[in-house]
Amino acid sequence: MTTSVQHQDLVSVQWLHQALANNAQDNLVVLDATSFMPGVDRSPEQELIEQRIPRARFFDFNNKLAAPDTDLPHMLPSAEQFSLEVSKLGISNDTHVVIYDSLGMFSAPRGWWMFKTMGHNNVSILDGGLPAWIEAGLELESGELESIVPTVFNAQLQSEWVIDAEHLNELLTDNNVAVIDARPRARFLGSVKEPRKGIRSGHMPNAKNLPFGDLLDNGHFIALSEIKAKFDALSAPEQRLIFSCGSGVTACILALAANLIGRKVLTVYDGSWTEWGATECYPVVNKDS
Repeated sequence: MTTSVQHQDLVSVQWLHQALANNAQDNLVVLDATSFMPGVDRSPEQELIEQRIPRARFFDFNNKLAAPDTDLPHMLPSAEQFSLEVSKLGISNDTHVVIYDSLGMFSAPRGWWMFKTMGHNNVSILDGGLPAWIEAGLELESGELESIVPTVFNAQLQSEWVIDAEHLNELLTDNNVAVIDARPRARFLGSVKEPRKGIRSGHMPNAKNLPFGDLLDNGHFIALSEIKAKFDALSAPEQRLIFSCGSGVTACILALAANLIGRKVLTVYDGSWTEWGATECYPVVNKDS
């Protein structure tokens, strides 16, 4: 599923190519938000230097755009920190931000969710990411990034987009809420170990499982009708949806997909299973329960 409509949450490589070719698109900024799973010996920033969509800048949500005072990975920063770092990327509150990653559709939606959470709705994901751009035979850029002229971005935290563990724990039995876990089925059931050490296996009580890969086909979203059917099987249209995953990255794929089909109240549990599974006071259901 792709779209060529400007300023929607999902845009095609054809749309982006045309927009970059149009000199009037001075308010467009392209961000590479590539991030890899723990243990993968690859540097997204180095790979950006080697190969990128023209004019792309690096959206570093693992370091510069992550809360500093926590052991949890890439937690949402404060609005002040987000404003500072996004301003350094040459983004203002009037900028149309288009985000991609080098895996097709993996970590880019995390960037989309962060902008939404900070009150910036003029943000899109590139459907199919860098692989789709390359497959289309479109121009690539390499070498060191050009210097960026800073601008002013003012973030305004939209609290309904994010939730912490304590608040989520209170909502697990609320019929107005559906908690949906994006991890693969085996991890959700607790039949395999978690990739991070010291994390219990299993899932939250009453949580549903929708593996993020079930929504994708070769880095593109499947048809909206198919996405809707998957969400309708797990939740009612009026329910608030709270998404979790391993560390708050692929949960954002589900949030984006739900947004595409018109679901309204969407929340990501930022700490996700890395926090929940490591904190003994929070309940866990697994194959041994």
